Amino acid sequence: MVAKREELISRIRETLGKSGFFVSDPHNIRSISFDIIARRDKELLIIKALSNIDSLSSDDAEELRILASALTGSPMVIGLHSSSGKLDGGILYSRFGIPIISEETFHEHMLEGVPPFVYAAPGGLYVRLDGETLKRIRQEKNISLGMLAEIAGVSRKAIQMYESGMGAMIEIAAKIEEYLNEPIVMPLNPFSYTKEMARTLRTFDDFKGLNREVFEMLREIGYSVVPTIRCPFDALASEEDVLLLTGIEDNPSMTARKARVVGNISRVTEKKSVIFVRQETSIEAIDGTPLITKDELRRADDVDDVLELILQREKRKKA
Repeated sequence: MVAKREELISRIRETLGKSGFFVSDPHNIRSISFDIIARRDKELLIIKALSNIDSLSSDDAEELRILASALTGSPMVIGLHSSSGKLDGGILYSRFGIPIISEETFHEHMLEGVPPFVYAAPGGLYVRLDGETLKRIRQEKNISLGMLAEIAGVSRKAIQMYESGMGAMIEIAAKIEEYLNEPIVMPLNPFSYTKEMARTLRTFDDFKGLNREVFEMLREIGYSVVPTIRCPFDALASEEDVLLLTGIEDNPSMTARKARVVGNISRVTEKKSVIFVRQETSIEAIDGTPLITKDELRRADDVDDVLELILQREKRKKA
């Protein structure tokens, strides 16, 4: 099963590359909420690959929503099957508010420009109707709400709701299109996740040691801090237009690995990265990711001091 998922990730990365995306390096870290981050111009995708989509947990989904809001990206799960069978092509599924598509649908959408038209929801399969076009055609052809409702086998209220943007079951949409002799079903964008502000229920009390100390110091000098659990980085620290992918490492032997992973993701997302460490180190940056000690953070008076440290160490690394 692990091999299948790794093969799926490899195929997704290949498709993204062919589609012109800058793709994050493989991180080989298990139990995190995403597998790939990819960027093309202003489009940022945060992708989780699963053999069985039923294994998506509510915690992973929450973390994907948090990342999507913070990074202004679109979360997506690409899967092979559910417990009830193989995922059908051309259908947009969802779990915990996260869009899910099959590998087939993903490849068709990315490489051939073929979007899904059907989405799965409680009660069956639905399509999105162009409500304005539906209303215009109905009025132009002098068709009453009651007449169209009778043809479709629904209530007058349902027709009004379709015209206001509510989705319709496939069979009903087919009857309406056939009667009007006009296309009114609209394609779906699997990456059009609504970026509403994600809220996390986690508090700093859930963390101990260096993580909690760093979170509290960052917050005290003016950063808004959202701790993460299933990510290669440990928190998102933001202040106005600056977002830091913040890693915290108490184990010196793991610092380089974390810095490289976080640095790679920061380059893809075009955000700043930083690793906070406990012990004094002669190394100021690893693969472009600055290292800042706890004592240096404690001496910072405000967010500008931290940003200045980061910029200085980035500059020295490039020099």
